[in-house]
Amino acid sequence: MSRKKLLLAAVLVSSACALAQTPTPGDPQAAPAGQAPATPAAAPAAAPAAGPTALPTPAMTGPVTDIAPLVFDAGPIGKLSVNGVISGTGMWQSNHVPGDNPTQAALSNGQIFLQKTDGWFQFYLQAGAYTLPALATPYLATDKTLTTFFGPVPVGFVKLQAGKNTFFEIGSLPTLIGAEYTFTFENMNIERGLLWNQEPAISRGIQVNQTMGKFSAALSWTDGFYSNRYTWLSGSLAYTNGPHAISFVAGGNYGQTKFQNLATTVENNGTIYNVIYTYTKGAWIIQPYYQHTDVPTNASIGVVSGASTNGGAILVSRAFNHGFSLAGRTEYIESSGNGAKQSVNLAFGPGSGGWSGTLTPTFQAGGFFVRGDLSWVHATGYTPGFAFGSTGTNADQPRAMAEIGFIFGNNVVEKKP
Repeated sequence: MSRKKLLLAAVLVSSACALAQTPTPGDPQAAPAGQAPATPAAAPAAAPAAGPTALPTPAMTGPVTDIAPLVFDAGPIGKLSVNGVISGTGMWQSNHVPGDNPTQAALSNGQIFLQKTDGWFQFYLQAGAYTLPALATPYLATDKTLTTFFGPVPVGFVKLQAGKNTFFEIGSLPTLIGAEYTFTFENMNIERGLLWNQEPAISRGIQVNQTMGKFSAALSWTDGFYSNRYTWLSGSLAYTNGPHAISFVAGGNYGQTKFQNLATTVENNGTIYNVIYTYTKGAWIIQPYYQHTDVPTNASIGVVSGASTNGGAILVSRAFNHGFSLAGRTEYIESSGNGAKQSVNLAFGPGSGGWSGTLTPTFQAGGFFVRGDLSWVHATGYTPGFAFGSTGTNADQPRAMAEIGFIFGNNVVEKKP
């Protein structure tokens, strides 16, 4: 995708925002307009009858649901809300790559959420420890995740309410891109999928959000894949009607950088597009989406030959009685290019692809939750050394993962007489 086409896409999204004057379903602060999981999750946990309700930030797709925060008087600052999550995970995997282990255990979340949600000046702070488990990637310990990725305050921004349906956010922001959020407790499955591996997760910059009626739109200027180089434009336009929601999302880098690390991958130099549909009704959440990415040729930054990906996924969640639910995800991705042309690697070697399947049963009672992932990844057209196992020549990787934890806030426990 050329730079001119990228800028044109951003202008079109911005124009749609101005013409539609749109709002997000619910509070748009919590879920970027481009992410269909902003739709309320099925069977949310009930808040106490006479107290604060659960806040939409951090955004949670379900089946794990948030509870009402503790609200306290902070003097001249006003009323603040605080809640959090603490959880641990254990994992078994086959065909692990060198440097990884067949079994793992770690603190997956130890985070506090502090926010001011009224007035023209608001803010949100998310601080603590976390891990970012994802399919087909080595598991990184909690301490290494903090130092390698987004630090002990991964998300933090001020929100300026410029009008009833218009607000700005400035700081470290959740991305507009994709259908899965960054942290384990926010998603249907414990591990994020193959398509998520192509997407930015958290970006630093500024974002404007506009809402009206059944439409919502957002436009952001950020550092993309946490590169500290502010050359990314992203935009989203969403329409919601009853249980149906559809989102169009575009983002990309109008500059190029040689800088790379685990957070800032080669995809930072490309463009990405999503079409996301979400059906949310009763106990059901059904969410298919399509994704296209492109990393252009740029020999000056080491991309000798560019490549692109096309992928699709279907995520489904069904809530049952007594706190039980079952979620599943299946996805497929393929990349262009080949090794002879020294094409950039966007999967399991140039021109490779893969598919995955994940099943996640969950039980939640109040703030307590426990769930498990059973997943399988199969690499296709892979380059030897870039797949699974000690030699990178095994096409398959099964995993089993469990997570147990607590969402906490203003839990009201009534004493029996």
